Amino acid sequence: MNPTTFPSQLLESAINEFSKLPGIGKKTALRLVLHILKQEKAFAFKFSDTIRHMREEIMYCNSCYNISDNPTCNICADKSRDHSLVCVVESIRDVMAIESTQQYSGVYHVLGGVISPMDGIGPDDLTIEPLNNKLREGKIVELIFALSTTMEGDTTNFYLFKKFSSYNVKMTTIARGVSIGDELEYTDEVTLGRSLINRLPFENTL
Repeated sequence: MNPTTFPSQLLESAINEFSKLPGIGKKTALRLVLHILKQEKAFAFKFSDTIRHMREEIMYCNSCYNISDNPTCNICADKSRDHSLVCVVESIRDVMAIESTQQYSGVYHVLGGVISPMDGIGPDDLTIEPLNNKLREGKIVELIFALSTTMEGDTTNFYLFKKFSSYNVKMTTIARGVSIGDELEYTDEVTLGRSLINRLPFENTL
């Protein structure tokens, strides 16, 4: 879209900002901005205030690194959950995907990504050391590796398995009901739930 066709520089600036979002091109950004312009001013003000408030106030759980409104997330603060069972996931979206199955009663540890040398992401860029510190406390009985079944996910699983092999902890991985190469967040709830229930000892997958 030619910038000279915009009747307003303010409109153009708003479109440019919206088009920075994933999956949003200039045409979609234009449609969204025009929609906001059609609404009452209160709508636009509430929309922008909500985004600002979220960005300023949202936290990461000091235990599992999930997104939270408080220093400790609701899952980690729930005493009815099994805190000796820790599900290791790549991202916050994976926590939401697993929670939607209602098949898991333990807690989580969000790595914040997977090891990917091609993208310049190494072990030190992930929350592996905090997980190591948890294991040192001796309260964890089982680690479930629930990373995406991609090459990077498998590489990270193997790295964690080797790093934590000296601890007296059971290490399992989700069953391969999740297809090779699948991102966890896009797996349907039934398949993901069954994969958690039918998890395997990690060494059986080597």
